[in-house]
Amino acid sequence: MVVCQLLLLNRSPYLEDLETTLFDRVRHERILAGSQRYTLHATQRAVAELGFCDPPQPITGRHSARATGGAKTWEQWVDRWHATSTLTAGVRGGMRSTLLRVGRWIATEQPDAADPKDWTRQTCATWIAALDRMKVGDYVQRTAGLGDRLGKPLEAASKAGQITALRTFFKDCQEWEWLPRSFDPLRALAIPRSITALLGPDPRVIADEIWAKLLWAGLNLEVADLPQAQAGHFYPFELVRAVTLTWLFSGQRSNEIARLRVGCIRWQHDGAPITGDSQQVLARDTICLLDVPPHKTGTAFSKPVDPILGQAIDAWQAVRPNQPKFTDRRTGERVDLLFAVRARRVSTHYINNTIIPMLCRKAGVPDADVRGNITSHRARSTIASQLYNAKEPMTLFELQAWLGHRSPQSTQYYAKIAPNVLSKAYSEAGYFERNVRTIEVLVDRDAVASGAAAAGEPWQHYDLGHGYCSYTFFEQCQHRMACARCDFYTPKESTRFQLLEAKSNLQRMAVSIPLTDDERAAVDDGEAALDRLLERLADVPTPAGPTPRELSLPPGAVALPIVETDALARDGTRRPCCPPKPLG
Repeated sequence: MVVCQLLLLNRSPYLEDLETTLFDRVRHERILAGSQRYTLHATQRAVAELGFCDPPQPITGRHSARATGGAKTWEQWVDRWHATSTLTAGVRGGMRSTLLRVGRWIATEQPDAADPKDWTRQTCATWIAALDRMKVGDYVQRTAGLGDRLGKPLEAASKAGQITALRTFFKDCQEWEWLPRSFDPLRALAIPRSITALLGPDPRVIADEIWAKLLWAGLNLEVADLPQAQAGHFYPFELVRAVTLTWLFSGQRSNEIARLRVGCIRWQHDGAPITGDSQQVLARDTICLLDVPPHKTGTAFSKPVDPILGQAIDAWQAVRPNQPKFTDRRTGERVDLLFAVRARRVSTHYINNTIIPMLCRKAGVPDADVRGNITSHRARSTIASQLYNAKEPMTLFELQAWLGHRSPQSTQYYAKIAPNVLSKAYSEAGYFERNVRTIEVLVDRDAVASGAAAAGEPWQHYDLGHGYCSYTFFEQCQHRMACARCDFYTPKESTRFQLLEAKSNLQRMAVSIPLTDDERAAVDDGEAALDRLLERLADVPTPAGPTPRELSLPPGAVALPIVETDALARDGTRRPCCPPKPLG
């Protein structure tokens, strides 16, 4: 439509008659509106490439000349820094927007500090204090798009970003000797501890059941699942499937996926590359390697991926039409981008805006959960977590190499223990069982109903395995797991126990008893631990009064000293003074 209007306005059907003056007149008179002005720019570039007119002027970025910083002097310094900094265009633009916001605050609150030369440590402290109390929408030029966030407190990440931008500005200006070193930006503009405590990476793992459904949807993707437009499908199905499986299996960031290059998949078998027709038949032990370009934290590297991803990329490369080379936004190289068609690269937002909603619809799951929206980066967190919690898990350093992290500290944020694994480990640790043990208690209801219990007759009996104890305060007795022959103890082989079991009005209950380490060892470890417990309690009075040592002596015998008892025990011999093992 734009080309048609240009030809009609020019009164000629020939492209060679489209001169520069025509394009300038259309812009000046605003004949085209909205997105058609961007199409006009692209059309003039195409006509200029044919040699019929001059190329158009570059379109200014989102931070155009209309943005002002309040104080004119401050704005001039910011523009000078913006033109000199070597940061990427996107980072420079974002920092410029933040610095212009500082300029509006200066014009309102600190007009004497409009010149960066007049800033002191006190000015920095005043601005940080004001920033800590700012709301969303304060000192901005336009509030469109803020929606219901307008007037709410700034988040910690936003505060930290604004402090970082101002610190970078003053640090660069001092390094370039534009400003005197009247203060140290690293100290005067450091992020307060109250803000840093709220910061930090927080990878949000997708629940296993939701991720499994998304994986199924990606593996079973069909042409009918692709979003429809008036002119049909925007991208070929092979491209969409390759992008989808790359997101589901590679564990890479969305910008890294968009920057993959033609030939990024390599096949190896027994350490040797597979070439030619041998790629048609892949052995079970064939390794698929994905070449990742230079990325956020490091240089290019290769990683093993599932063969199904390599097959999907090979299928797209087989039908991919020839495309012009594109400039890599990070390295500046002219490369053949894998995901490009009709001379346009796939956007880094394509996964978030198209792929994920499409998979959620097919899988029947919502596009958000309790941790927030399902985004492209959450797949990286989920895959890393599953590899770390697998039956044969990756080590931390192996996972670091697979993710491409420069430091293992970054990998630790992704290596989160799954709740199921943590629950199993907690259960096997036996925290409750270590401190509390449930035993059976027999309650003699006949003794309670007849009033015999009030007269002193036993009415409750604690099951010790080898016998029963009728001591009322059993949980406080020091001999409860190593009972001596006292009046409260009843062996299970005795006639008294048989009479107790024969009662018809007997009630069985369970009670939890706290155990010490020695008592639990006596229960779990067997005879050796029980002997040690008995030796330790040899001279502790039982509920009946006598000590186990006194109960084990024959009438008229004299108890041996503790030292001799210990020596006999170390000798391994049995003497009458040694406390006997419980009956049963």
